[in-house]
Amino acid sequence: MYRYNQIDQTIVQERVNQYRDQLTRFLAGELAEDEFRPLRLQNGLYIQRHAPMLRVAVPYGLLSSTQFRALADIADTYDKGYVHFSTRQNVQFNWPQLEKTADILQALADVEMHAIQTSGACVRNITTDEFAGVAQDEIIDPRPYCEIMRQWSTFHPEFAGLPRKFKIAICGSSEDRAVTFAHDIGLYVLRNAAGEVGFRISVGGGLGRTPMIGSIVREFLPWQHVMSYCEAILRVYNRYGRRDNLYKARIKILLKALGIEEFTRQVEAEFKHNENGPSTITQAELERVAHFFTEPDYETLDDVDFTQAEFADNIAFTRWRERNTRAHKRAGYASVVLSFKANDVAPGDATSKQMRVVADLADAHSFGELRVSHEQNLILADVPQKDLLSVWQTLKTNGMATPNVGLLTDIIACPGGDFCSLANAKSIPIANAIQTRFSDWDYLHDLGEIQLNISGCMNSCGHHHVAHIGILGVDKDGKEWYQISLGGSDGTHLGGFVPSIGKVIGPSFAAENIVDAVQTIITTFTQLREDGELFIDTVRRVGIEPFKKAVYPSKELH
Repeated sequence: MYRYNQIDQTIVQERVNQYRDQLTRFLAGELAEDEFRPLRLQNGLYIQRHAPMLRVAVPYGLLSSTQFRALADIADTYDKGYVHFSTRQNVQFNWPQLEKTADILQALADVEMHAIQTSGACVRNITTDEFAGVAQDEIIDPRPYCEIMRQWSTFHPEFAGLPRKFKIAICGSSEDRAVTFAHDIGLYVLRNAAGEVGFRISVGGGLGRTPMIGSIVREFLPWQHVMSYCEAILRVYNRYGRRDNLYKARIKILLKALGIEEFTRQVEAEFKHNENGPSTITQAELERVAHFFTEPDYETLDDVDFTQAEFADNIAFTRWRERNTRAHKRAGYASVVLSFKANDVAPGDATSKQMRVVADLADAHSFGELRVSHEQNLILADVPQKDLLSVWQTLKTNGMATPNVGLLTDIIACPGGDFCSLANAKSIPIANAIQTRFSDWDYLHDLGEIQLNISGCMNSCGHHHVAHIGILGVDKDGKEWYQISLGGSDGTHLGGFVPSIGKVIGPSFAAENIVDAVQTIITTFTQLREDGELFIDTVRRVGIEPFKKAVYPSKELH
């Protein structure tokens, strides 16, 4: 993984010192709240419903075991003993004391971490496939490009004050596990007929109040020019993006207003000015950064025969292995997904004790590295298959062996009204209630892959728009209600389907009725599915009307 050089460490340390001075002046009454607000946001510090929230950057989701232990220490020392994984592959602390936030930033800087550009109208964390570097379907490892673009976008003076936040995702595999079409800029690796590497570039994707799937502006761009082309896109956006209306400031609104042809024309014109300029990536620079992402010292191993009795007779282990491990590019290895979606736990939360267990497992079995996934889980990417039983036993002892990855209870959920001041409704209790209702493992596995996501408001931090079943919290006369959409897809787990936006099926449900509505939808699916169809296939085949009729009595549809 990438390691800081002296320049990196100096920049991060200077930012900590700068923020400490700003915080001291604010606490002394020398800075007004309006003056301090943009300063704290530059350092990832939000003010939530009950306490501040600090969002820590995890570039492209990759962490060392040392960094993970440091996060656990911070959780114990400055928070309430746990962290939250976000859908942007970052880590959040929900209960830090404002007075201690500079100390937290220092603790992060000591292990080459920071909270820079995790908030504000700037280029946010560059995200990618959580299986980058180990996936069997990988075209190229995208992480060197992620790191190059991280360095380019950090403190970029031209893009420090964009109309709104800006998100970039890069995918290097045939299956788009980075969900590039749902980002402001999506970069998808391709090889042309000559075998040359380039990127398909999409623009204007995003969820929130106006969900949109990105539009392709370049079918193939040679890799050397990808950063220059992103600069061209950002310049057009920075020049014409709206700053008069917060809800119409994202690039997707600009693209819709201009139209894809005019937007692309302006981007191409801007690109031509700097096509071979200083942002061109040279072979030497790519090799320099790629050096940080060389393969670990893999053993020469054979694949394990898991039909042997010692494995096959252990039904719980077999269920977990089949559901929570992924094929690896090297024989004898597997990638392990650690589910943080157990009943009665907020989706994506991990205790400091669990974090230290994971760090120990990473050291013992996965070269001291781990990854955060978009689904709010963790990945041990390089586990020898011969170690899987031992890893499972440790996870089981510590409540992290839930065999539900990709299933109905592997719910993505924002913190919702329990924490966020923007939320209209709570997300966590609804997620827990659904997990409790669907606790029969045989039934869950028979249902197959179903993505259910929950957002507490229209900002869609829970990505409900691109879920097979999406739940959105809405406010009705001061009470919490929940709207259901069907047929969305983020393109993952399903052979690379292009993402789609779900369709709302009808009026919202009171909190006490939402789980029953989900149960009715699932029951209807089991009645309609053919030959073991997946849920999304059934919805696409029959549409939402059969589900709508089942969920709503006819008298309520008029």
